[in-house]
Amino acid sequence: MEQFQAAALRWAQRARILAVEWGARGSAWTLALYARKRDHLLTLSPVRRVLLLGLWSCLALLALLIAYMLLLIPLTPSIHDLRQARAAAPSTMVSADGKELARFDQGLQERVTLSQISPNVVSALIATEDRRFYEHHGIDFKRTAGAMLHSMKGDAQGGSTITQQLARNMFPEEIGRSRNLNRKLKELITALKIEATYSKTDILEAYLNTVPFLYNTYGIEMAARTYFDKPAARLDILESATLVGMLKGTNYYNPVGNPERSLQRRNVVLGQMRKYDVIDEARYQQLIKRPLRLHFERQSERAQSDSHFTAYVRKWLIDWADENDYSLELDGLVVHTTLDYGLQQAAEHAVERQANALQAIADVEWSRAGMPSSTSTGMYTAMQAGSPAFEYFWKSHPALEDAVVRESAEYRKAVADGAVAGEALARLKKDRSFMAALHQSKTRLQAGFVAMDPATGAVRAWVGSRDFAHEQFDHVAQAARQPGSTFKPIVYGAALEKGLSPDHVYRDAVMDIKAADGSKWRPTDMSGTTGRDMTMRDGLVYSKNTITAQVMQDVGLPDIIKLARVLGVRDSKLAAVPSLALGTSPVTLLEMVNAYASIAAQGESRLPFVVTHITDRTGKTIASFGDDKPKRAMTEKSANMLTDMMRGVIDRGTGTAIRNRFGIRSDVAGKSGTTQNNADGWFIMMHPELVGGAWVGFNDARITMRSNYWGQGGHNAVLLVGDFFKTALESGKLSRDAIFPGGKPPPPLRHVEPVEEAPPEEPVEEPGGMQQEGVPAAPVVPQAMPPEGADGQEAVPVPVPVPQPVPAPAAAPVPVPEG
Repeated sequence: MEQFQAAALRWAQRARILAVEWGARGSAWTLALYARKRDHLLTLSPVRRVLLLGLWSCLALLALLIAYMLLLIPLTPSIHDLRQARAAAPSTMVSADGKELARFDQGLQERVTLSQISPNVVSALIATEDRRFYEHHGIDFKRTAGAMLHSMKGDAQGGSTITQQLARNMFPEEIGRSRNLNRKLKELITALKIEATYSKTDILEAYLNTVPFLYNTYGIEMAARTYFDKPAARLDILESATLVGMLKGTNYYNPVGNPERSLQRRNVVLGQMRKYDVIDEARYQQLIKRPLRLHFERQSERAQSDSHFTAYVRKWLIDWADENDYSLELDGLVVHTTLDYGLQQAAEHAVERQANALQAIADVEWSRAGMPSSTSTGMYTAMQAGSPAFEYFWKSHPALEDAVVRESAEYRKAVADGAVAGEALARLKKDRSFMAALHQSKTRLQAGFVAMDPATGAVRAWVGSRDFAHEQFDHVAQAARQPGSTFKPIVYGAALEKGLSPDHVYRDAVMDIKAADGSKWRPTDMSGTTGRDMTMRDGLVYSKNTITAQVMQDVGLPDIIKLARVLGVRDSKLAAVPSLALGTSPVTLLEMVNAYASIAAQGESRLPFVVTHITDRTGKTIASFGDDKPKRAMTEKSANMLTDMMRGVIDRGTGTAIRNRFGIRSDVAGKSGTTQNNADGWFIMMHPELVGGAWVGFNDARITMRSNYWGQGGHNAVLLVGDFFKTALESGKLSRDAIFPGGKPPPPLRHVEPVEEAPPEEPVEEPGGMQQEGVPAAPVVPQAMPPEGADGQEAVPVPVPVPQPVPAPAAAPVPVPEG
């Protein structure tokens, strides 16, 4: 080791000596050369001396420029990049069964071949933009030199060839947008690469397919349709000259916004075509006298075909693409989602049918002082046309009407402009069209539905509102609403985890429960209490608030919240107050369905996911998702017992409409939910192969269903869920014979009521008193979505009395569960 170190030291000393010697020799040689050249220059005349120095300076600058260009070559797009850009295509989003759901177009673009483009366009383009296109190899040095001379004289001109312009269009980020030498050199190098890779035909085709033409349109085909309502193949010479003329400045020469400039520019293009003998003088003189004849029609945005599901996936994909350096607009990826197209269609139809029926019920019930009473949706649908929707509601709630006017953007603008508050309110209330639009928007019933596979966490159906075009706010993943009694299974699940049996007995009685802050909470059931013993199983089946509160006391809030989190309620805040057990903390529908899916999966929790894998343009898988290992949220035994308890909800509790109204005989379990004043209706159902849930309500929680009957989740949201599962089972998407572990098929149904009829023996779910004494009431939220406000500020809701629902007359005494 010592010998090795000594040898290394000797070599290092020798290297230093050599470096000093060579450095000295190099310096001496340089100084000698400089001295010889200087002496030679001094022998020349002053004129020749200046000329020689100038020549050497030019040669040095040229050498530096060449060296810099050589350095730029690896920094400009490669041949591989060129080929990818040449084959650029928008990414697509498809369902699990291959149906296209959405596209990631770079604006509105449709690629065509050069043979599908009018020859008039090509002639006008070459005559105006690059007359030596077929002669140069990407750079027209003669034109570039001419442009530089004109620019030095103060007449700035462009010297870029079509190939150079294509380079900018294809690689705007790589080449840059600033007007400087660096950008120009990158542009020249990329143009040379393009010419070396593609034919002139390919270059023209690529250029005409990528050039922008305003109004979010790209390429000559979409430009022809936008400005002249015809395909590019049918463009005449005037239309071609107009579009080619726009390329100098699309906004400045826009024929829609600046027709006079566009006409002048069109005639300049015709002049260029005359100059280079594309047309003769007589034809030229004839054409320049013609007016602009547009048939302008903006093309429909493909994004209008989006749904709440595709919008949700888009948002996630944009982040993924940025992180992984992909372009969704150009790379032609195929995004394979979890959505089942058949189930999605069933969900959309169920939401449309049943929400329309519920809208009719709300319109009719609130149209007059005397309220009709029926368990048939058909009766209300028949009465809807002759009923002034919500007329009685607004007459009986004048304070609320004033409040919603004050919350409107029109009122805030009027006050901001200096109007007196009272006068602005009075003026707007006299504006019939304004009030009609405001009433209609406020009283439009909304709904959300989502279904997921409990075995994998894959989302199979997603409907965020009644109509995406009308309502982009997503009631699946964005809206946080009180879940009511749909939260109770989590409370009972925590009890089972703690060792309590489904047959554990509690007394059905009202009692005071002291909260951690010393306040008292007295949960009640609107149907009253019996004072008798009741099992925990029946407490859940009949949704008894009194029983649930006692279960909560025995389990403890920390364990309930912990279970809710691991089951699927991961993001929403869960207030650690006793009333949490009755579902007073707002959550999203996606979270609740995820929690039920974890129960259906025998206690294994999975994160919901929406994309299975992504493939590139060749079909190669570049990313896979949804393969995360499940987490044990609760024991398999407890989950199966809880599922069995929730079977009772369907068979004899608040969910009997599933059997009696829709005739579903499969092994299913679920739970309904209703919040105070019927503001929210929920229903979530578990099938061994799929879990689906729905929420029904108004965006403004101060507007509710009028009757307690139709205000319950077991009568409103259940319609959406039952309709969906009925279709899924009948179409074969779900197995009728699938059974949960430990379950058995229900007995055959002797008689199935028509879909629109509810049997008289169906239990009625009513929300009970959830308010905790000594604690302020939860604030009334006017809208589930952020209200409009200046500079993004939310409007402050004005406290108003909440409309009280009126109970429907009972046909016969029946057990009344709470929820």
